[in-house]
Amino acid sequence: MTREQYILATQQNNLPRTEHPQFYPVGIYGWRKRCLYFFVLLLLVTMIVNLAMTIWILKVMNFTVDGMGNLRVTRKGIRLEGISEFLLPLYVKEIHSRKDSPLVLQSDRNVTVNARNHMGQLTGQLTVGADAVEAQCKRFEVRASESGKVLFSADEDEIVIGADRLKVTG
Repeated sequence: MTREQYILATQQNNLPRTEHPQFYPVGIYGWRKRCLYFFVLLLLVTMIVNLAMTIWILKVMNFTVDGMGNLRVTRKGIRLEGISEFLLPLYVKEIHSRKDSPLVLQSDRNVTVNARNHMGQLTGQLTVGADAVEAQCKRFEVRASESGKVLFSADEDEIVIGADRLKVTG
């Protein structure tokens, strides 16, 4: 619209207009419209791929409302059923097995159980390796399973053997 057309259009006069009013189309046309449709389609494809990958991950990791895979979240804590592998150290308060099955710990090198005090200092250590079983603590005891009687105990000062019979071979 030129300046003269603007002035004529804004002035109040009662003269009849001889020219036809021009309509300017409002909207997006041409290459801009194609570009917009392309980006909307690209966004839709990205959302579908993202949703498909999320569903695939949920299925592969065996997610349920109770937990993930063999891991179940209960009111008492976390319950792990079946065979599982830990790549980093495991810190727990208690480990229990089912009443009808043993608790099995396996390692390529050794199995080490550490006891720490409230300050995090190491107070006791039990290491089960291929060649030896080592215990590092202030006092070591072996008890009878039925009576709870001390069969063997050792500390820095003394070694006590509490069995009724002692057999030494060799």
